[in-house]
Amino acid sequence: MDNLKLKHGLWIVVADGEKALFLRNEGDTLYPNLQVVQEMEQDNPASRDQGSDRPGRYNDGPSVHRSAVEDTDWHRLGKERFADEIAERLYKLAHRGTFKEIVLIAPPQVLGEMRRKLHKEVAEKIAAEIPKTLTNHTIVDIEALLQAA
Repeated sequence: MDNLKLKHGLWIVVADGEKALFLRNEGDTLYPNLQVVQEMEQDNPASRDQGSDRPGRYNDGPSVHRSAVEDTDWHRLGKERFADEIAERLYKLAHRGTFKEIVLIAPPQVLGEMRRKLHKEVAEKIAAEIPKTLTNHTIVDIEALLQAA
């Protein structure tokens, strides 16, 4: 990530498991001016609000013993689906030639999930990856962080 140049036209995607900001630098290296191109949001409540009341149970055979079935982690599945949606959106943008270079900023787990799902055409355009959660930061904070990188 050394010498990350905030060139004019550089795209930055700031994402977490529920929200993604697609930004484009309308300024230059010295005076970045990040503009929001698109915002994606997923309604992904906590698993306890999405699943059933109690985990299912199954019979272990002739004994009286019964085992609980692990409940599905709906929240995690929602985050994975959202990474799919981001990857698909980036592929469409890259395929159209919308951006030449892109910086991905997301928590390490989300970054890994996105990286696995990104099309080769997008992966080749990644200028930097920053493993941080910045979706709740202001655009000015994000500009400052990128300038310091």
